[in-house]
Amino acid sequence: MTTNLAAGGGDITGWLRSSGLEIVLIIVGAMLFSRFATFVRDRITRRIDASFQSSDSLVRSEAAKHRHALAQVLTWVLLSIVYFLVALSVLQRLGFPLGGLVAPAAVIGAAVGFGAQRIVQDLLAGFFLITERQYGFGDVVSIALTGQTVPAEGTVEDVTLRITTLRNVDGEVISVPNGQIVKVTNLSKDWARAAIDVPVPASSDINKVNEILHDVGAKAFQDRRLKTLLLDEPTVMGLEDLTVDQMNIRMVARTLPGKQFEVGRELRVRVAAALRREGMSETA
Repeated sequence: MTTNLAAGGGDITGWLRSSGLEIVLIIVGAMLFSRFATFVRDRITRRIDASFQSSDSLVRSEAAKHRHALAQVLTWVLLSIVYFLVALSVLQRLGFPLGGLVAPAAVIGAAVGFGAQRIVQDLLAGFFLITERQYGFGDVVSIALTGQTVPAEGTVEDVTLRITTLRNVDGEVISVPNGQIVKVTNLSKDWARAAIDVPVPASSDINKVNEILHDVGAKAFQDRRLKTLLLDEPTVMGLEDLTVDQMNIRMVARTLPGKQFEVGRELRVRVAAALRREGMSETA
């Protein structure tokens, strides 16, 4: 029995000295490479974020968004290739003939081909999303999905070739498979627009209302805080809707991307106060 244990120990020692040690080194090397790649990606993205925060601009440039998303995708693709090659190397050193796996792999590939169609669709859709710069890290988007009546809305937190991760206004994380995306509405690309419909009684003097709204827009553009968010002075588009009891007058403002909600809230407050001073009730 002692002889058998010694023989077993000798076999394990011999295996470790040959292919076993190589397997351990390959796995450890893959883990270290993964840590290094993740470290480089995080450093690049932190530098992009730092340059954004330290600059005078209030929003990310489209190039910065694209670089951020591209760094995440390239890291994901690189690590996937490395893990695949490591798995092949380990199997080869464990004595599995890779040449003999070609035929079974073809059969298995044909069997799961229909199930893998969705994955391939996700990867191809993600590739075109990145190359066409439809959106990037930090963009506010509304995504219509196949078979869903309610779109997924939120801020882009992560983009890979397979999924897009959003965080909505409630703090919930939404994972969207890229292959199920039907339409993307980017609310923070280049510039945005805040549209405000101001309801006033139908008996109101429309010229007087227009003067009030023009005055609100001019004063808002002169405000030091709001002017940094506005691209030009808010304008009054005129009568948008008319009913027996009330009429809606639309006011629009071009803003920096992603700032239309903040500007819209501030303009509504100013419009409400201005109309109240003139004795006109409204619920903008």
